[in-house]
Amino acid sequence: MDQFQSTLEAIGSNLHGFSVFKAAVLVVTGWLLARIASLTVRRLFSEHLSRHDLALVRRVVFYVILALFVVSAVRELGFKLHVLMGAAGILTLAIGFASQTSASNIISGLFLLGERPFSIGDVVKIGDTTGEVISIDMLSVKLRTFDNLFVRIPNETIIKSSLTTLSKFPIRRLDLQLGIAYKEDIERVREVLFDLADKNPLCLDEPKPILIFQGFGESSINLQFSVWAQREQFLELRNSIQIEIKKQFDRLGIEIPFPHRTLYAGSVTEPLPVRIESDNSHRREKT
Repeated sequence: MDQFQSTLEAIGSNLHGFSVFKAAVLVVTGWLLARIASLTVRRLFSEHLSRHDLALVRRVVFYVILALFVVSAVRELGFKLHVLMGAAGILTLAIGFASQTSASNIISGLFLLGERPFSIGDVVKIGDTTGEVISIDMLSVKLRTFDNLFVRIPNETIIKSSLTTLSKFPIRRLDLQLGIAYKEDIERVREVLFDLADKNPLCLDEPKPILIFQGFGESSINLQFSVWAQREQFLELRNSIQIEIKKQFDRLGIEIPFPHRTLYAGSVTEPLPVRIESDNSHRREKT
């Protein structure tokens, strides 16, 4: 620190306006060149790199060029680089203790950039929030939700939360939970469902649709009918095939039951007596 203070005193005595002007010109020139280089990288590599990789390369190019010119400007002012590095280390340590949350977000951002669980343009679900990734920064990730809201999520929160990338793979599986009445023929229901999937142009032939017997429920036989679709057509298939199943079940008389309750009071149970009284009968009894 004594050496750093003596350096400052020497600079203060020798510093003049021309050196300050040259340092300012270097910083401004560096910023302009870094900006031009970043735009050039985008034009040259936009067709060869993903949006995620392109954004990362542009940032590296911009900050490296700018840092070189800033270092030159500092040296023009008379600062000794090794003294500045020591002071910067002490300052960084002090700032780190004062802003542990920001430091944690920066470290988490580096993990996200290295691991790459998602890229710019992907649709992700983080906790209860689902949206398109529009920016991956050192402190946070920015999302645009489907109702066009802007959401900022700190990188540390993403590292600690459950993350689902909905657009990672080209196809997705739609799992439909169905309940049919106990009187229905399961094989007949299977044929109806597979026929609907075969006629729906959004359903993929490979992987093939599957029907899974889920068990005997309280009021229905529970089935899972799973079909595959292209990622871009997933929501359209989700709507269309359920409407088709409901219409076809109604047309063929296949019952989708609502919950039933049966009261049982012993091995031999007499029917429970039920008496319906109207409002008029109550009025007559009162008179």
